[in-house]
Amino acid sequence: MQRDGKPLPNKNYSFSDIAKSNTDMVIEAHQQAALEHLRVLAEKLYKRNPRELRKSGLTLDTALNRLTPPCTGNFAALQGKHGAEAIFLAFNPDYRGDRVLAYMVGLSDMIMAAYNNQTEFFVLDDLDPQKLYNSARNTETAAWKLATARDVQGRLYLISNSMDTAGSNLSFEREFGKLIAEQDTLAKIIADKTNRSINWFVQTAGAMVFLPL
Repeated sequence: MQRDGKPLPNKNYSFSDIAKSNTDMVIEAHQQAALEHLRVLAEKLYKRNPRELRKSGLTLDTALNRLTPPCTGNFAALQGKHGAEAIFLAFNPDYRGDRVLAYMVGLSDMIMAAYNNQTEFFVLDDLDPQKLYNSARNTETAAWKLATARDVQGRLYLISNSMDTAGSNLSFEREFGKLIAEQDTLAKIIADKTNRSINWFVQTAGAMVFLPL
């Protein structure tokens, strides 16, 4: 009964409402934010690299929809590669396919692996904070590769941030920063909640490697 004497409104509860803890809902919120950052990055890359979209033969919306994790669709052009291997393929000089597709599938794969490839979480589900932390470092490595990988003519394989007459364009850097922060924050939340430690690892520009997940 409410204070005004009226009965409480009926609310339909689903099993998922009952079986989720506050931590599960926090996990899902962080994951949804990460997935949104991935979609924004993919859209920016296609707009900055229209030749890659033309290779796909798809409209921008269709190309983005098939990249929504967990990525679905026919990715035969990726030669069965996933995760870090797909990212390396994006910067392979002999690769003639859609480099944005290869890059974003690889990045999405690594991030989803830190969530055990799940999109919904319940009380008995368990995430490893080390995987989330490693995923954040892998995102840093992927961002570094994007900004530095060049062909034999010295041209970037994929154009992202730039300096032009209108001033600096660092929108990619900001988006990557948000994506990394989401993973680092969640890694700390899970570590504190489960009383588990994280093996901290600092990447340097001379040794940017992909960590295991």
